[in-house]
Amino acid sequence: MKKTRILHRIIESLTADLAIIFNAAKTAHEASIHEENIADNEYGTLSLEASYIAQGQANRAQEIKMALDTYRNLKLKNFPADSAIRLTAMVNLESDNGHKKTVFLGPLSGGLKIRENGVEIVVITPDSPLGRALIGKFAGDRVEMRRNNEIVEFEITEIC
Repeated sequence: MKKTRILHRIIESLTADLAIIFNAAKTAHEASIHEENIADNEYGTLSLEASYIAQGQANRAQEIKMALDTYRNLKLKNFPADSAIRLTAMVNLESDNGHKKTVFLGPLSGGLKIRENGVEIVVITPDSPLGRALIGKFAGDRVEMRRNNEIVEFEITEIC
């Protein structure tokens, strides 16, 4: 799997998310100023509630735009076989029971999931528990991850 393709898919996903959230913010803003939603008594809060929603969506749109700009300018690093994990590494993990997981260590948008060639790749950040556990590790090392109040151990099988 080529990381340039993964980066392109992350940018595509963020671009689509930005368009959706921008339209939602615009719709909420229009609802907040629509004449039918203006309060006619002290209990009429529809306009105020719509303005809160519009503001929240505008804030989220700003976060996505910042992530999009960051990923558009991101320089991917190569990771020879003896390299430690750091930002822009794509890491393959495997648990003792054979569960496989692929993660991309990105600067923002942790939790974003993309699919490439039938493989789900989860973007994680260095601030996440798994990201902190992976930074500085090498292929063959093991990391622990808490999932559903259970600790699962993964072996790092590949770094690219």
